[in-house]
Amino acid sequence: MKIIDGGLDDERVVALLRHHHATCRAVTPVGSAHALDLSGLRVPAIRFWSAWDGDTVLGVGALKTLSPDHGELKSMHTTEAARRRGVGSAMVRHIVEAGRARSMRRLSLETGSFDFFAPARALYARHGFVACGPFGDYHADPNSTFMTLAL
Repeated sequence: MKIIDGGLDDERVVALLRHHHATCRAVTPVGSAHALDLSGLRVPAIRFWSAWDGDTVLGVGALKTLSPDHGELKSMHTTEAARRRGVGSAMVRHIVEAGRARSMRRLSLETGSFDFFAPARALYARHGFVACGPFGDYHADPNSTFMTLAL
C-alpha cells in the first residue's frame, strides 16, 4: 500500500468520495452530516491523501487546518473491499504525522454517534483519540461524537 498526496482529479478517488459523501448523508440526520463534498476538499486549508495498491484506490483521508496548532481529520473512508486490512490505521498514522510535521499540538475529528460509525470510533480510539466537546464551528449534537488527540 502506498499513500500519496492528492488524488482529487482521479475518477477512482472521486467515485470513492462520492460514495463516502452519499453514504454519510444517507445515514445521518439532516443538519448533523459534516462529510465534505469534492468542492469542500479543494480548499487551501485542506490537505488530501489517497491510499493505493497498484492501480486500485483503497482509501482516502484529509487534514484540515483549523489554526496553526490545531487540525481536523476529515473524509476518512476505506473501500469495502479493503476494510480490515490496515488501510484506515495507515491513513490515521499518516495524517497524525502530517499534523506533527506542521507543529500542530492537537488533532480533532467529528464522526457519527450511532452504530453505523462504531468501527470508525473504534479505529480512532485505537490510535489514542479520546472523547471531547465540540470544536471549531461544531456545536453539541446527539448525532455527533467529537474526539481529540494531543500531539
